[in-house]
Amino acid sequence: MQTKFKSSKWLPYLLLSPSVIIVFIFFIIPSSESLYYSFFRQNITGTRKLFVGFENFTRLFMDPEYIDSLIRSFLFTVIVVVFGLTISLGIAMIANKKLRFFNMYRTLLIWPYALSPAITGMIWALMFNPTIGVASNLLNNIFGISFNYINNSTHAMIFICVAAIWKMLGYNIIFFLSGLQNVPPEILEASIIDGANAWRRFRTILLPLISPTTFFLIIMNTLYAFFQQFGLLHVVTEGGPGRATDLLVYKLYRDGFISMNTGYASAQSIILLLIVAAVTFIQFKSSEKSVFYGT
Repeated sequence: MQTKFKSSKWLPYLLLSPSVIIVFIFFIIPSSESLYYSFFRQNITGTRKLFVGFENFTRLFMDPEYIDSLIRSFLFTVIVVVFGLTISLGIAMIANKKLRFFNMYRTLLIWPYALSPAITGMIWALMFNPTIGVASNLLNNIFGISFNYINNSTHAMIFICVAAIWKMLGYNIIFFLSGLQNVPPEILEASIIDGANAWRRFRTILLPLISPTTFFLIIMNTLYAFFQQFGLLHVVTEGGPGRATDLLVYKLYRDGFISMNTGYASAQSIILLLIVAAVTFIQFKSSEKSVFYGT
């Protein structure tokens, strides 16, 4: 009986069914509803709907606030991905040694990722509070920098970038460490014998061998930067000062839940989904020649 069940052609579908059900309930259905509502204009109570076709989509690209938010979101994503992965790889290479209590260090590295974005925002808001924040007072007393993310738009953007990078840092380091520890030591030893310096070993050996890990982290950090910043923004800046930190995900919230313009917000959610899908597709295509999967 057990042998027949294992050889059944339905077994793969049975094993996949929990994941398929979750994706269907939490992704397919909400996305379909957003697509449906994006073609309508309705009142606050939702009792009256008017079919407007693609009007909500055309309004988006004639809205200067939306264009500014789009540019700001791309800039934020580039900063978070580039600086986050660079810093994480540097720390991972330093930590890629035989250390005592390595498991404890790894646990400490991952804990920022376990925090919710809202808690991350509260921690950083307390540290950099212009009046009582320890970090802001240190910047002022040591470097003479009056850091004020509440009133200064440039400081606010720097603030959310640094907080977002910090939250993802441990996650990136753990994956980079795993990739570095899977590099065969014989290859590095042979390169040292051949006279390759540290930079050449890093560029020609380590980077190609950890490229699958790097590619995976680029995708994950891109999704994180586009989709998972609402809690941080809502707790710390609420898109301000002005619109300085009004990323796409927060503008969607303002239009949908504060202005109650659900059709317009639904169109924004569809555009955001398409943007991330397009960016991910481009990354997959560009990685075909640069990502090395060893055999």
